[in-house]
Amino acid sequence: MDHQALALEMRGLREQVTGITDTALAAADGLLIAADTADSIDPEGLAALAAAGLGLARRTAQASARGTLRRTVTYGSHGCAAFYAVGDTALMVVLGDEGMDVDHLHRATQPTLNRIGSILTDKATGKAPEKASEGV
Repeated sequence: MDHQALALEMRGLREQVTGITDTALAAADGLLIAADTADSIDPEGLAALAAAGLGLARRTAQASARGTLRRTVTYGSHGCAAFYAVGDTALMVVLGDEGMDVDHLHRATQPTLNRIGSILTDKATGKAPEKASEGV
């Protein structure tokens, strides 16, 4: 898996959307794949909690005939946490402060999720990412 490409995608999203404070990528089972988080955040714990929450949201969407879950957002007194499905096998967590424009986040995230999905698919199919041989 091209961890550098994943890190670039997460950093690129942070640069596009003002207010993003942390990002993490996890497998659907809650295992951490990559993180760009502050020292005050436990990325492994965040990944596990996000997977559990996303799993419940997926089941709720199915049980209520709302289709395939795309995202869920939790709002707190100091900002929000957005959880995005990356296909059926992964998820991305984006934490933001009170000033983050969540609508802009949702628009900016979709292309990033598509590219992350492609990076993860390269791993799953055994296909080497295009830039894997450069600089190694």
